Amino acid sequence: MQITSTVSEGLRREFKVVIAQTDLNDRLTGKLEEMKPRLHLKGFRPGKAPVSFLKKTYGKSMMNEIVEAAVNESSQKAITDNALKPATPPKVDLVSEYQQVVDGKSDLEFTVKVDLMPEFELADVSKLNVERLVSEVQDADVEEALQRLAEQAKTYSPRQEGAASEKGDVVVINFVGKVDGVEFPGGKAEDFQLNLGSGQLIPGFEDQLIGAKAGDVRDVKVTFPADYPEATLTGKDAVFDVTVKEVKAPDPVAIDAELAKKMGFDDLGTLKERVRDQLKSDFARASRLHMKRRILDALDGMHSFELPPAMVESEFEGIWKQVEAELKREGKTAEDEGKSEDELKKEYREIAERRVRLGLVLARLGEQNGITVAQDEVQRAIMTRARQFPGQEQQVFNFYTSNPQAAAEIRAPIFEDKVVDFIAELAEVTDRKVDRETLFLDPDEAAEKLKAS
Repeated sequence: MQITSTVSEGLRREFKVVIAQTDLNDRLTGKLEEMKPRLHLKGFRPGKAPVSFLKKTYGKSMMNEIVEAAVNESSQKAITDNALKPATPPKVDLVSEYQQVVDGKSDLEFTVKVDLMPEFELADVSKLNVERLVSEVQDADVEEALQRLAEQAKTYSPRQEGAASEKGDVVVINFVGKVDGVEFPGGKAEDFQLNLGSGQLIPGFEDQLIGAKAGDVRDVKVTFPADYPEATLTGKDAVFDVTVKEVKAPDPVAIDAELAKKMGFDDLGTLKERVRDQLKSDFARASRLHMKRRILDALDGMHSFELPPAMVESEFEGIWKQVEAELKREGKTAEDEGKSEDELKKEYREIAERRVRLGLVLARLGEQNGITVAQDEVQRAIMTRARQFPGQEQQVFNFYTSNPQAAAEIRAPIFEDKVVDFIAELAEVTDRKVDRETLFLDPDEAAEKLKAS
C-alpha cells in the first residue's frame, strides 16, 4: 500500500493511494483459506477444495468486499498517520477501472480528499452586549385573544327560508367539478360546509355563492391557480355544479361564562388567567427569538476563519434546493426577485457560510463547556414532533428513533438553544421595551424598524 500526499492547501488535504494487485490477491487468498474448512462442495472432501477452484467460484464476489475494505482501511490510515481532524467524511474518487481491479488485472488506485476542522480561537462571550426586545401583555391583548377564541367557538343557526347567504355565513353544499366537461379526482363532495370568506376553496369559488339561497343550483366557474398542488390542474378552467342545501348565519359571539365552559374552564375569570399566561409565554418566546438572533449575529461578527469547503458546499446545496423548489412552486425565477441567478446563489452561499461558521463556533463552545443533549431530551422532542401528525404518531416516532440522521436533526436545535442560553447567562443583556407589533416581527424587520425610529 502506497499513500502519497498530493495536496496540502488550507483545510484541504488530498492523497493518492495505490494498492498493488498482488496485495489484493493475497488478501483474497487469505480469506479463501480461512473459509475453506467450512465449505462443503460437491466432488470435494470438506476443506479439501483447492484455492484456485474457490477463486473461480467465489473470487469476484469476495473481491468486491476486499476492495471496499481496502479503500476504507487506507483512507483511515491516511487520516490517522497524518493526525488529521476531518470536518466531513473523506471523499474517495477511483482512478483505476473498477472491473479491471475486481478481475485481478489492475492495481487499485484512488484519491482521498479530506476537509479539515479549522483551528480558531473562541471570542470571550462574557464581553457580549446583547439587546433583548420585551413587551408586556396588556388587558387589550387578553381581550383580543378572548375574541379570537369566541370566533373559533362560534356556532351557526339556519337562516329563515328563502334568505340569501352573506359573507361570513356557512353554506352546506354538494358539488361536482369538471374540466372540459370531465369530472376530475377530488373535485366532488357532499354536505360540504363552506364558510363564505374563509378562502378555504379555489379563489373565486366562495364569492359566487354569496347571495345563494337554500335549494339554489349554480355553476361556479373558476381557474385553478398556478401553484395548485395537483400539477395536472394548474391553470385549467373548471366548472363546479353546486347545489346549496342549507344556509346558516353565525350566532352572536359573547365572551362570557358559557364560552369559558366551552373551553373547559369553570368560569370566565379562570379562562382569562389562562389566556394571559399563554400570552406571556408567547411574548417570552418572541423575546427570546430576538435575543438569540442578536447573539448569533454578534458571534458571527466576532469570528472569522477558513471554513471547510465540503461543509459549505453541502449546506449551500441544501439551501439552494429549497430555494429552487420555492421558486418553482410560485412559478417564479431568480429575475423575478430582482437578481440574476448568480447573484441569488452568491447571497445564499453567504448564508451557508454563516451557518457553517456559527455551527462550528457553537459546537466548540458546547464542547469546551460540557454542554450536551441527553437522550431523554431528544425523546421528548421526537414525541412532540410525532404529536403533530395525528394518527401517525407511532410511524413518525419509529422514523426518528431508527434513523440516526433524522435524530441528529432533532438534536441539533436543542443543542443550539442550550449553548445560546449558556451565552445569555454570561453576556450583558439589556432589555428594550417595544410594542407588541414590533415584538412579533421577524428579527430583521424589527431591527430595520427600530433603526428607522
